Amino acid sequence: MTILNWLIVIFWFVFVLYWAISSIGVKKNIRTGEWRRDAGIRILLVVVVIILFQAGSYWRYFGYHFSGIVQLAGTILCGAGIVFAIWARWHLGKNWSGTPSMKEGHELITSGPYRFVRHPIYTGMIAAILGSALVGGAVWLFVFIVMAANFLYRIPVEERYMMKLFPDQYPEYKKRTKALVPGVW
Repeated sequence: MTILNWLIVIFWFVFVLYWAISSIGVKKNIRTGEWRRDAGIRILLVVVVIILFQAGSYWRYFGYHFSGIVQLAGTILCGAGIVFAIWARWHLGKNWSGTPSMKEGHELITSGPYRFVRHPIYTGMIAAILGSALVGGAVWLFVFIVMAANFLYRIPVEERYMMKLFPDQYPEYKKRTKALVPGVW
């Protein structure tokens, strides 16, 4: 493995560690998505992680490899995406949930990265996974496709919850921010 591959692994390790620690003490759910679907997504993620570790040094057999400058850009994109997602998670605080849900005492967060996009955790994770694909190859591209589809499914669910919780504030917030990419989408 190259130094860039190791940096990708370190970035994701930091992300997972922060996610695990910061999930302690979040607010209690009052309404959540269907648990079977959520369990299925988690099982799929575990399978993907196992595939990534199994693929290890065999990534070169999964297709393409980009030049060094593209891999460096991918590493930077991955790191920036992880930082953006962690910044968003930190700003969300105790309102965070691993699944679309309504919380007791839920607050509408519009500061920090939420000034720019309504779903900055997804934005950061998509950027990080895309950056990982530029370094690690087609296996990460598969992860990118699966996770992007998952996020595109979750966004309308979360937005329905926010409209129910904040019927006066959320429509105005939606008007001034984009869902995933500032100024674009």
